[in-house]
Amino acid sequence: MSIYLPIAEMSVNVALFLAMGGAVGFLSGLFGVGGGFLLTPLLIFLGIPSAVAVGTGSMQILASSVSGAIAQYRRNNVDVKMGMVLVGGGIFGSAIGVGLVRLLRLVGQFDLFVALSYVTFLGAVGALMLIESIGTIHRTRSGKTVSARKTGQHSWVHGLPFKMRFHRSKLYISAVPPALIGAFVGFMAAIMGVGGGFVLVPAMIYLLRVPTSVVVGTSLFQIVFVMAATTLLQAVQNQTVDVVLALLLIVGGVVGAQVGAIAGGRLKGEQLRFLLAGLVLLVCLRIGWDLVAKPTEIYSIGPVIGSI
Repeated sequence: MSIYLPIAEMSVNVALFLAMGGAVGFLSGLFGVGGGFLLTPLLIFLGIPSAVAVGTGSMQILASSVSGAIAQYRRNNVDVKMGMVLVGGGIFGSAIGVGLVRLLRLVGQFDLFVALSYVTFLGAVGALMLIESIGTIHRTRSGKTVSARKTGQHSWVHGLPFKMRFHRSKLYISAVPPALIGAFVGFMAAIMGVGGGFVLVPAMIYLLRVPTSVVVGTSLFQIVFVMAATTLLQAVQNQTVDVVLALLLIVGGVVGAQVGAIAGGRLKGEQLRFLLAGLVLLVCLRIGWDLVAKPTEIYSIGPVIGSI
């Protein structure tokens, strides 16, 4: 059964995209990440235009993050004040990113920019995660104690101006670093169609020293509002959010996430990080190969995006 996507302007197989949504949802439940870093490239590989893949990915991440954010809020695992600072920076970064998307589409360089962004960013993050997970597995097998960083330790962040007291996180730090981190995550959301949780969570733990108990909830709180703003901006300014495609992915993702969460409970944290790092690097290599491989069609004819 096929269905026509009005924004992507193409017909797709319903079962295929439901299955893809389920697969991404499974990985999200397994690894505890939004899955945008995998969903957007997969959509592009299947022929969805890059701009539509990024915009629609934002909507799918928004839908998948709402239930988790509500559950975390009910458990009092959300630092609302910290979250609002992150949201403020995130919306600012998102607005800049959406404007850049529009500019890059006008000059016909958006596809290349997205591919380079994924190769650079995912390559760096995947390599760091792989090194860290291998080191942790090695220390665990050799019987060495894996040291954890304490949330009470001070760093250069505590010496910056514009300090605020975040009662739920039990911190008194400058509002500048959270705002900058939020802006970077918002910019990534607009450019790459990712929630940014795999960047936001480590930054909150290791840079801001936010207690682990409130990190996930506060991260989801920020992602919901930033992805809502990003989705709205992409739909209004760039017309790149395909609701029909998003619904297919959301339905499949809901089912897949439940199965992934059950499977994830059977693996250790360092094993999950190792598998996630390998997956990130595979996606990076696949996109990188497309950048250097000879295309099947040297010349192609298509409409000029942004023309009047």
